[in-house]
Amino acid sequence: MFESDVHAYLRAAAGDGAVRVPPFLARLDEHDDGLFFNYAVPDDGARPTSRDVANLITAFEDRRRTPRLEYLPAAAPGVEAALLAAGFRPERRLPILTCAQAPPMPAVDDPVEVVKAANDALLWQVARVQSEAYGMPEATEHDVARLRRVVERGGLVALAVDAASGDGVGAGQFGPPHRGVSELAGVGVRASHRRRGIAAAVTAWLTREALAGGITTPFLMPDNDGAERIYRRAGYARVAEILHISRQSPLRRVCAPR
Repeated sequence: MFESDVHAYLRAAAGDGAVRVPPFLARLDEHDDGLFFNYAVPDDGARPTSRDVANLITAFEDRRRTPRLEYLPAAAPGVEAALLAAGFRPERRLPILTCAQAPPMPAVDDPVEVVKAANDALLWQVARVQSEAYGMPEATEHDVARLRRVVERGGLVALAVDAASGDGVGAGQFGPPHRGVSELAGVGVRASHRRRGIAAAVTAWLTREALAGGITTPFLMPDNDGAERIYRRAGYARVAEILHISRQSPLRRVCAPR
């Protein structure tokens, strides 16, 4: 079942620091309170009680994090009602897309080369591009360390380099795969270079490399219709839906690549 495979990937991506709060697994980033770095995934088929949900809320709030989940309702249809009863409210429902074959590399208006970012110098450029693209504070060593872990654990990080200036202008990544499943995320382009086909080029390059490297189920979750059109042109198609749902808490930073 595709939904269960994605859930297994999300749990694996939570890393060694994940916290088990039955029937949930919570990813809690001790360095970053951004919403997209702090969320829980329920067990497949879970039917949490009110006490289970209360325990989950406590686990987040004790760490000064917003109680939040990202999960596929089709894999755990009994969860949403329990969350709503505890004061959670949906943030958004996003389509999940996947791709079965390598897309062609699209034309780009300006000379741009997409390269694998496998050393700290390139990873710093990726972090800076993503921070600007997503309206984040200036990149820090923690952001680079997160990217470094992606590379060290078998993921892919890409940087689009402007051939004229040598500057990084676009970026994206696939997380470390789990049983052939991996998420394409963090695709972003500097404001000065948008609408030139760079996001499409990064998407195509990463997807081709992922499929050639043994990732059998690349997936992504576009957050708007414009992004979805880019991914559809690269051969991605809708197969499922993911729910982002949270409980009101002090305002947190929300715009961040995974």
